[in-house]
Amino acid sequence: MADKPNQDGAPAPTPEQEVRRLYEEAETRVARSAERVVSRDSFGELLAMVTENAVALTRIGNEAMDLVLRNLRVASRQDINRLTRALGRTEDKLEQVLQEVEELRDELGSSSNGTARSRSGGGSKSSGSGASRRGSTRRSSGSS
Repeated sequence: MADKPNQDGAPAPTPEQEVRRLYEEAETRVARSAERVVSRDSFGELLAMVTENAVALTRIGNEAMDLVLRNLRVASRQDINRLTRALGRTEDKLEQVLQEVEELRDELGSSSNGTARSRSGGGSKSSGSGASRRGSTRRSSGSS
């Protein structure tokens, strides 16, 4: 092909040059067509409708999955979050109760005489077990 000159006397383009010219021509035509399509108001309306439909389908899918989980009696993320908050509140209340019990124990220990306490031997053991309980409660609430 390169051997035969064109009608105007210039050498014929190589296959590579011909492919490049055709590609650029097609790219130019597609770009013009895309610009015409995008510049219309109907394109914006179509884009808005597609977005609305995508959001609606996502919502329907999420609701269907929640329904499936509910019917299977599997805990959903919302259920787990609600239970986690309730457990945290319960741990806080338990910690307050334990602190009150310790304060009452200290008050009882300071108001009674020291001989009754040393004879029974239970006063020092019970305060030690309360401290170990408090430590385990702190550990569990720290991990959540």
